[in-house]
Amino acid sequence: MAYEIPVTQARAELAELINRVVYGGERVVVTRHGKPLVALVSAADLERLDALDAPITDQVISSVSAVREAGAAAREHRRFGIAAEHPGSNPS
Repeated sequence: MAYEIPVTQARAELAELINRVVYGGERVVVTRHGKPLVALVSAADLERLDALDAPITDQVISSVSAVREAGAAAREHRRFGIAAEHPGSNPS
């Protein structure tokens, strides 16, 4: 759970908030009118968040490529009327 603090108070206590994040392992949410505005997280937390974003994009791209390749192979089999298959292949 994150520690919430209004932006006006956060301005006055910025050094203390940074210490809480870096040394206390806390996450601080700065609010304005009771709504979350920004969050202070450690550099290690930020790296983990960035790492979570990158692989998702790569996985989607490789999944779409694999679907296209499989579909193209099936169309080629029908197009050329290939009846025999290598024992290790599995066309669909």
